[in-house]
Amino acid sequence: MEIRDLVEIVKSKGRVRIREGSGKILEFIALDNWSEANDDQNGIFLIFDVFQLRSISEQFADVSLDIIEYATKPTIYHTIKGRFLKNGPVKDGQIKFSLIKKDFWNKLLFSYTQVLILQYVSEGEVDFETADYFPLLSAGTKEMFLSPDGDIKIFKG
Repeated sequence: MEIRDLVEIVKSKGRVRIREGSGKILEFIALDNWSEANDDQNGIFLIFDVFQLRSISEQFADVSLDIIEYATKPTIYHTIKGRFLKNGPVKDGQIKFSLIKKDFWNKLLFSYTQVLILQYVSEGEVDFETADYFPLLSAGTKEMFLSPDGDIKIFKG
């Protein structure tokens, strides 16, 4: 199975489950298919380029965009929900997102062309297995709050 096949699954079913290199099951969900009743409120919006932030958050200052774009380690950012975001995991007016740069995962997001929501699944059927490790599961993953103005609060560094 190739990336284009995974994209077709997301387009037809609204979601795809992938077992990554360490054995964890990841579910990637299209924005329109995420359900508050059935899906995880701790989901993470995944992007392949900073221009996609406009669809999920408020407009960022250049300094904030630089922090996101030039981060050297996988990072989960918390920020204020965008006023145009209609569906997805929001807690206390905030969302979590990550810019994914690692090869296989970046290609998947790029091929889909839209933001996907990630949630971790403990068990169940998968649509695909890969030897590629998902970057947000690595021990060095950072987590921080980043305001559109550039204010930063590090949660996990």
